[in-house]
Amino acid sequence: MSTPPEVDLSLYLVVDRPQLERAGHDPVTAVRDAVAGGVTAVQVRDKQLPTRDTLAFCAALTETLPPSVAIIVDDRVDVVLAARETRVRLAGVHVGQSDLPAHLVRRLLGPGAVIGVSAQTAAMAREGEAAGADHLGIGAVHGTTTKADAPAAIGVEGVAAVAAATALPAVAIGGITAADLPALRRAGLDGAAVVSAICSSPSPFDAASELRRAWEDAR
Repeated sequence: MSTPPEVDLSLYLVVDRPQLERAGHDPVTAVRDAVAGGVTAVQVRDKQLPTRDTLAFCAALTETLPPSVAIIVDDRVDVVLAARETRVRLAGVHVGQSDLPAHLVRRLLGPGAVIGVSAQTAAMAREGEAAGADHLGIGAVHGTTTKADAPAAIGVEGVAAVAAATALPAVAIGGITAADLPALRRAGLDGAAVVSAICSSPSPFDAASELRRAWEDAR
């Protein structure tokens, strides 16, 4: 029986294509540069992008990113299934509380897929663990405008309390900057998921490098 691949969650880029384009970046090139700067995992999140285009974007990323960098798709189980048929290297899917339940996603994708689950409370975290999730995305640390239905901010202490409710690896998300990383690492988080800190930067490479240094210096 296959098992999900190990994912380095320490610097997890959630790709906001419109934000990258507004900053003047080609999205594929920007993600490649961010990975060169220290990003360790990538999530493709674009609710407005048609399915065919989402698969094509994922395919372009797999052609330019090293195999050690996991590529995860937000919500789109169908894209992961299509990727398997077209030999596009996707690690798995991330689901929120309003998406398909994690236990159904596990049945659809099998034991070899990485499944991340969003959690805002300890109860949600425990439910995700029981449903077969591999890791949690917990937040929001700060208020954020990058997601229309973003949860209320719970701060570093709130995120740490949710993470402590299970044994699953967990990343914090929500308006995170380099200044937040030392406190998050000291609080026991396995990584940070960032959007604007990289996607709105004039240089995705420089932004990722700054975040990587902040995380490493917190050891």
